[in-house]
Amino acid sequence: MFAQRDAIIRLLRDDDAHTVGLLKEQLASRGREAIPDLLDLLSSKDRKVGRHVEDVLHAIDAREAREELGRLCRCFPDHGGIAVLESATFLLARALVPGAEVEDTRRQLDTWGAALAKRLPSAATPDERAKLIGDFFGGELGFRGNADNYYHVCNSLLPEVVRTRLGIPITLALVYLFTGARAGVAIDGISFPGHFLIRMEEAFLDPFARGRVMTPDDCADILMRQNLKADPAFFQPAPVRAIFRRVLANLLYLYQTEDREIAGMIEDWIECLDGGENLA
Repeated sequence: MFAQRDAIIRLLRDDDAHTVGLLKEQLASRGREAIPDLLDLLSSKDRKVGRHVEDVLHAIDAREAREELGRLCRCFPDHGGIAVLESATFLLARALVPGAEVEDTRRQLDTWGAALAKRLPSAATPDERAKLIGDFFGGELGFRGNADNYYHVCNSLLPEVVRTRLGIPITLALVYLFTGARAGVAIDGISFPGHFLIRMEEAFLDPFARGRVMTPDDCADILMRQNLKADPAFFQPAPVRAIFRRVLANLLYLYQTEDREIAGMIEDWIECLDGGENLA
């Protein structure tokens, strides 16, 4: 228990935002060792104190997530590693949004994975399985591209994408990958130029367009808009390290003008990815 428990409670009840802010920073600076005492403060049953204590707990968790993500980026695998990619994605959400509902998101993915696993045996051919995947995510669950507010930070944070069913191509693709892994389905991320896709068996799907199955002409149209010609390399599965780097690059673009401190952290993580050990 904090030696000055009653004094801390009085200060947390103070109406001066600056005073309260300084105290919360001091409490958060103690890190994990302060958690038992912070939980004790919650027993005061004071709603105002409780909100401030929860802020401090979230700040401690965010700091730990940032440190853990830095370590992970230094030893990120190149191939396989969907579980590592998922861990990094959730660490990123915790690091950037203190109090992010990570566990709720995991449980939701578990539920969808179990539902998808039950549906798949009804699809007998690759084409049927591709259509089932697209209908499940884009139709039944309603995942689609956020065309109206494409450059919002929430589109790049998985818990928000799961909550709103809106996102950009790469984070929508992560929903397919992580849910598919739970259902025992091999789904690959395809770092197609200018538009992230997924591949299931031989079919390519566009998560941004509600899981629409892509024809060769559809892919050619995307390339033509960028004055590019088809290259077999464009259709190869992206290494998990490259996928996560692209997620970070998207966020860096958004934060460069909004928050230089966060942009600096993201730059550090990208540098760790680029300079880390290339593990198979």
